[in-house]
Amino acid sequence: MIASHTQKELEQGPQLSIIKFVGCLLEDAYHLRASDIHLDPEDEEVKVRFRIDGVLYDTNSFNRTMYSEVLSRIKIIAHLRTDEHQAPQDGRFRYFLQKDGRPIDVRVSIVPTFYEENAVMRLLVDQAEEFSLKSLGFSEDNQKKILRAIQKPHGMILATGPTGSGKTTTLYTLIKILNTRRASIITIEDPVEYSIRGINQIQANPKAGLTFANGLRSILRQDPNIIMVGEIRDSETAGIAVNTALTGHLLLSTLHTNDAITTLPRLIDMKIEPYLIVSTVNVAIGQRLVRKICPDCKEERKITPAEAKSLAEVFPTGINPTQSQIFYAGKGCENCVESGYRGRIGVHEVLQVDANIREAVLRKANADEIRKIAVKQGMTTMFEDGLQKAKAGVTTIEEVLRLLHE
Repeated sequence: MIASHTQKELEQGPQLSIIKFVGCLLEDAYHLRASDIHLDPEDEEVKVRFRIDGVLYDTNSFNRTMYSEVLSRIKIIAHLRTDEHQAPQDGRFRYFLQKDGRPIDVRVSIVPTFYEENAVMRLLVDQAEEFSLKSLGFSEDNQKKILRAIQKPHGMILATGPTGSGKTTTLYTLIKILNTRRASIITIEDPVEYSIRGINQIQANPKAGLTFANGLRSILRQDPNIIMVGEIRDSETAGIAVNTALTGHLLLSTLHTNDAITTLPRLIDMKIEPYLIVSTVNVAIGQRLVRKICPDCKEERKITPAEAKSLAEVFPTGINPTQSQIFYAGKGCENCVESGYRGRIGVHEVLQVDANIREAVLRKANADEIRKIAVKQGMTTMFEDGLQKAKAGVTTIEEVLRLLHE
C-alpha cells in the first residue's frame, strides 16, 4: 500500500471536497510517476491503484457511497455525459499542477461493470521534447542505423512490439528529430497522445469514416514530406502505406509483432508483395520496456555458478557458466516505492533491410532464417541488448528474463 495525500483528504470525512479529492489523486499520481489511475468499484468500497513503471500498486480505498460524486466530477471535467451509466465513454481533460502550474493531459475511460462504472485515467505528461534516442536506451550502433534510415527521403520506419512497449514514444522522438521548417509533417493517430508544435496532427475517428486508411489517402493530397500513421492495423492501411513510401514519402508507423524480424513476414501475411516490402522498409525496430534499477538503493548482486549455468542456456554467448558474475539490483527505498526500480528504459533490436535480407524476403524465407542472417550480419537481439544493460547496472537480470515470457 502506497501512502498518499489522497488518504489525508479521505480522513476529513463529511468535510471532504470531491473537487479537491480528484485533484489530490492526480497530484499523487504525477509525483509518484504513475502512468495510470485505476478506480475499481467493489462490493462496499472502491480500490485506487496507480500503475508505476508498468506495475499496478494499491494506494488507498474509499467508501462506495461517495463514488458517484467522484465519477460525476471526472465526467464533468472530461466533457462526458453524467446521466449515462450503461455505455462506455471516453474523454480527456487538461489538469494544471498546483506546485508549478505544469499542464498534464489526462485521458479518461469509463466502462460499466458489475458493481458500478469503472474509471481509468491515463496521465499524458509531455516528455517528447526531453527524449533522445540515447535516453530511450538505443545503443550507439542502433542509433546510427536509425539516423541513417530517417535521412532517406522515402521509405518506411516501423516500430514493433506489444501494447505498452514504448513504440509511440520512439516515433515521437524521431518526429522531433525530423521536425524542421523545410519539412511538412502530418500524422494520423488514435488517439493523439501529445501535441507537437509545427506538426499537423489528425485524430482518427472511425465513426465519422476517418480511419487510418481513409486519413492516409487524404494526407497525400496535403503535400507532405513525412507522414506518421499511428498503427498499421489491416491490409488496406498496409497497402496504402507501402504505396506512399514508394512515391517519395518517408512514412513512420507501428506494427504489432513480437520482434523486428517478424515484421517482414507479417507484412506478407497482410497481402503485401515481397518485392514491395524490400523496396520500402528501411528499418524495423523491435522493442520492449524494462524497469531501471533505482539509483538511490542500487547494490551489487553476484550470481552463483548454478544461476550462471541456467542463464547460459538462455544467453549462450553472454554468460560464462564457470564463474560468478556481478549484476545489480535495487534494495528498495522510499524513492522507488520500496520496489528497487525507478523509471523504465527500452531494450531494442534494429533490423536494417540490406541486400541479404532482401534476397531472403523475396524467396519468402521464414522468420528464423531471416533472424540468423540478421544476427550473422551484426544485429543485436533484444535479449542481448537487455543483457548488456543488466551487466552495466541499468536494469536487473530478472527484468531481462521477464522478456522471455512476454
